[in-house]
Amino acid sequence: MASRARLFKEYKEVQREKSADPDIQLICDDSNIFKWTAVIKGPSETPFEGGVFQLAFSIPEQYPLLPPQVRFITKIFHPNVHFKTGEICLDILKNAWSPAWTLQSVCRAIIALMAHPEADSPLNCDSGNLLRSGDIRGYQSMARMYTRLAAMPKKE
Repeated sequence: MASRARLFKEYKEVQREKSADPDIQLICDDSNIFKWTAVIKGPSETPFEGGVFQLAFSIPEQYPLLPPQVRFITKIFHPNVHFKTGEICLDILKNAWSPAWTLQSVCRAIIALMAHPEADSPLNCDSGNLLRSGDIRGYQSMARMYTRLAAMPKKE
């Protein structure tokens, strides 16, 4: 029951602070408080700039004692995101979770990860190998290409 109360509190905060963080839009499923979607903007001065990325949140009954499961719905070329499933390798979603984190702060952490990839723990080996071998230009051009293909609004 505590998880519902916490999620309702976060929902109210999201409603109240809609304009406070223009890079993050959190949307609660109308019929299930344990299912959320987030729309985040790619960080500036990265290959993801200009992209709009959708995340799916699945929140366990034991939240906030356990972290939410979060994955990218939008395809992204990033070493810490599995290209097919959208799974995210981020310590706060695993062993470094704290109940002090909110869904909003998880989104901020994911945006920070987008700007600062960790090539040493890759879920996308192709992306990780480019970075580890020092091919920054190759990584950035692939990431930019996938951002254009999957995350940029189509022009009519």
